[in-house]
Amino acid sequence: MSDPWAPISGGVTAPQGFLAAGITAGLKPSGNPDLSLLLAPEGAVCAGSFTTSLVRAACVDLCAARLQASGGHARAVLTNSGQANACTGERGLADSLTATAALAERLGLEPEQVLICSTGVIGVPIPMDTLVAGLDPLVAALSAEGGEAAARAILTTDLVEKQIALEASLGGRPVRIGGMAKGSGMIHPDMATMLGYLSCDAGVPAEVWQAMASRAVARSFNAITVDGDTSTNDTFLAFAGGEPLAEGHWQALEQGVTAVAQHLARAIARDGEGATCLIEVRVEGAADEAGARAIARTVCGSSLVKCAVHGRDPNWGRIVAAAGRAGVPFDPEAVALWLGEHQLMERGQPLAFDRPAASTYLRACAAGAYLGGPGPVGDTVMIRLLVGAGTGAGTAWGCDLSDQYVRINADYTT
Repeated sequence: MSDPWAPISGGVTAPQGFLAAGITAGLKPSGNPDLSLLLAPEGAVCAGSFTTSLVRAACVDLCAARLQASGGHARAVLTNSGQANACTGERGLADSLTATAALAERLGLEPEQVLICSTGVIGVPIPMDTLVAGLDPLVAALSAEGGEAAARAILTTDLVEKQIALEASLGGRPVRIGGMAKGSGMIHPDMATMLGYLSCDAGVPAEVWQAMASRAVARSFNAITVDGDTSTNDTFLAFAGGEPLAEGHWQALEQGVTAVAQHLARAIARDGEGATCLIEVRVEGAADEAGARAIARTVCGSSLVKCAVHGRDPNWGRIVAAAGRAGVPFDPEAVALWLGEHQLMERGQPLAFDRPAASTYLRACAAGAYLGGPGPVGDTVMIRLLVGAGTGAGTAWGCDLSDQYVRINADYTT
């Protein structure tokens, strides 16, 4: 199937009917933007994926419960940055209820139509007087050009904003999909600290939209890792609202949804705390896609692989060792391995290769200067692993592990 989607500007507000805002409310001592709002058009449906951790913030349970009760309908999501509002006892739920009720009143909505996400330090409650005082200027700032401000206001330790928008002609009309996300550390989602939002101006039945979003999450946010740690607040919310799209175009729509989700997921992995490059692992020949993805994410998540990449050391033994502990059966005698254009193994046996050239390849990726081979961008280390003759193929993304990761997280609250 050809790809009908092309990039456009506008981020999460590129789709028609969506408004967003981001302001500095004073929730962070840094003075950076910290309060964000995304408003979907009337009649919009919303799909959600959430952390599977037993220790999770009240806002996660509130979002999941409201989507379940409404059959997948919601109009708005409020995001506060600076405080995770997780492990804060009964106050956590009370504050989430207060915030959504206060925002609903200002938007003329029912509280059940408003969702909330929080991100920041675990165990720290939201300063509610500050948040509520910020709601009027937040609503006043709502705009069809507010996607960039909203994307900036959800960040914590991120170094860059993460947003994208795509457009395609489906059913004789333009359809747009936008997205924004945050995440840099505690990234190993099972739905890391990550939040992701997607908007679409095509009308799709709620159950169909949820299925599309779930498959996209499996191939994007659940296929990234930075440090192996999941979070109490991981949430992905996808809104769709607009003129109904005929069923014959749903496959193309899902292609766009997946592309947006994968772009955001790669951006999170590339912005991993202390990272110097993105790692992409492509596994082929597995029994099924899920098994291939599991092997790929195990390789991406290996601390030894991540350290070797950071040290520009083509130590391929770490890659196959990680693949072997993924819990997915394959024949070690069938393994072939490539690092960029350098083939390192064939039929389970090592090959002679130019080690200095392979090391140069890793250095070039870290410098964002690699221009050859299969890499989609200059700073992506490409690892390809063939594990058999099956039809299953899957991709995962991660980043290298540097001493800066330790420094950032050692000093996180002090």
